[in-house]
Amino acid sequence: MTDARLERDFPIPPARLFTYLADPALLLQWWGPEGITMGEHDLNFGRTGPWFSVFVGNESGRRFKVSGHVTHVDPPHSVGLTWGWHDDTDARGTESHVTFTVSATPTGSRLVIDHRDLADAESVASHNTGWTSTLRKLEKIAH
Repeated sequence: MTDARLERDFPIPPARLFTYLADPALLLQWWGPEGITMGEHDLNFGRTGPWFSVFVGNESGRRFKVSGHVTHVDPPHSVGLTWGWHDDTDARGTESHVTFTVSATPTGSRLVIDHRDLADAESVASHNTGWTSTLRKLEKIAH
């Protein structure tokens, strides 16, 4: 198994950055890569329990479903969740694990995304691309 790790600094206090994870209305503003629209979803990383989201490609109309369980919420420090993509029959595939960690920096706060237990190097590359695109959306709104 292989892991992906991304870090971004934000010029806002950690508690404010954490709200972009834990408040569903704020999460929906940046969740998912650029070029997608959010379809159905149950996104609330402010509590433990099940979650899912369906991404819809703006150009292709193709649907991508991912789901899991929020395993821990430690405001304003971290959120952990399981992650599994669904196939075209809605069968859930291999499970991986994501942890969002927020920490203070001299200029604001840092968000670290650790996506662990990915299947292979190709999956790591794909998730790095998706998370990088998603973080660009967060960087535009997190203030």
